[in-house]
Amino acid sequence: MDRRNVLKLTAAGATGAPAALSLGGVPSTAARAGGSETLRITGRLPAGAPDYVYLPVEVPRGVREIAVSYAYDRPAVPAGVPGNACDIGIFDERGTGLGGAGFRGWSGGARTEFSVGAERATPGYLAGPVRPGTWHVVLGPYTVAPQGLAYEVTVTLRYGPTGAPAVPVFPPQRTRGRGRAWYRGDGHLHSVHSDGLRTPAQIAAAARAAGLDWIVSTEHNTTSAHGAWEGLWGDDLLVLTGEEVTTRNGHVLALGTDPGVFVDWRYRARDGVFPRFARTVRRAGGLVVPAHPFATCPACNWKFGYDAADAVEVWNGPWTPDDDMAVAAWDAMLPRTGGRWLPAMGNSDSHREPQPVGLPQTVVLADDLSRPALLSALRAGRSWIAESSSVRLSFEAQGSHGAHAGIGGRLRSPDALIRLTTGGLPSGCTASLITDQGPMLTVPVPADGRVEWRTTPARSAYVRAEVRRRGGALVALTNPVFLDDAPA
Repeated sequence: MDRRNVLKLTAAGATGAPAALSLGGVPSTAARAGGSETLRITGRLPAGAPDYVYLPVEVPRGVREIAVSYAYDRPAVPAGVPGNACDIGIFDERGTGLGGAGFRGWSGGARTEFSVGAERATPGYLAGPVRPGTWHVVLGPYTVAPQGLAYEVTVTLRYGPTGAPAVPVFPPQRTRGRGRAWYRGDGHLHSVHSDGLRTPAQIAAAARAAGLDWIVSTEHNTTSAHGAWEGLWGDDLLVLTGEEVTTRNGHVLALGTDPGVFVDWRYRARDGVFPRFARTVRRAGGLVVPAHPFATCPACNWKFGYDAADAVEVWNGPWTPDDDMAVAAWDAMLPRTGGRWLPAMGNSDSHREPQPVGLPQTVVLADDLSRPALLSALRAGRSWIAESSSVRLSFEAQGSHGAHAGIGGRLRSPDALIRLTTGGLPSGCTASLITDQGPMLTVPVPADGRVEWRTTPARSAYVRAEVRRRGGALVALTNPVFLDDAPA
């Protein structure tokens, strides 16, 4: 008994935001009987439109579900000129204020329709009560053609009693593990909850096939996947939660945050608020990790600096020139004397087949397979990056009188023997030992995989290792060992 009274309103102005649009404050008889009402909103955004456009919709009592669909035009543009691309999400009656109190979901440009209700919601969106008040559909004009962007948004309110609210089941914080050991993981993954095509079950299966011990769920601008892993973790796989905070000035991983914690993305570097959201990540127990800082996609370049970062993703997916730029920029930030430094990470950023999960992967020396132990080890830089689980590596510095330091550590000794040992490499690889003066030794990897070199703190503030294929693609990269001749 649906009531298909369709109201069509035109949103005027550059923001496309009219006054609150209402289907009527009191549900009709048909609506009270479990029907629906539909509203269509049309508008045009000019080139140079705001990053986010909010379309208010008055939601009366008795609504059990809100369904939204949208479309926009894609006019032809000259070569090299961005065409139209528009993202979408929704905020509830708690408002659109920065910080996301009213956040109920985001699908970017991955979906043309979604629904939000008490019992269930489309992936990317959060199930929960549909309370009366002013909700906002948010449009994110990612790129706008010179001709502008004409859009149509259809909002359907479905009335009727609600069932039991969904209760998410979040992953545990630890699993059995192997005690203090090297654990392999992938900290940047996408599923159907943002713009990926794999389900969480398919990601978990791919992670196990890749020989991983831990993964992090990092959907674009939503936490809806945090409760989607029930039954997929186990003694062999730890699942951590997070978010890829996708701003217009770069992407950053909120890595290993408390389940359900949302980090807002609606700002640019010029707004000066990023440190606030970096603190949000840390209060939620997570790490702040700028992702693919030199990626070439629109709005992907990292513009917020590294003062608020805990680590940096220098290798993202299959090796490309922008990864080379990221490694060089990271190396340039390594301290020449004692002081704070940013560890390097590598993650697959895998979205769909045939993109491999675990290419690359970060290998972490942690006290156990738990969220606190893994994040502590990542923050300390006790980690290295591998092309796959077949690649094995150890890297250490030995000094006088039994002094010793491993990856991420500091050797206090007047001299140092640097030892790199590798295995499982493709044929024809070269190994390099790199210091604050640049590459100091580059040799073909010998048959036994062992490379040794002697230095002193006066010559080398730190030493790190790289293994590369013919042609220059990385196979492995270590965080540095720092050298210091000061007494312990």
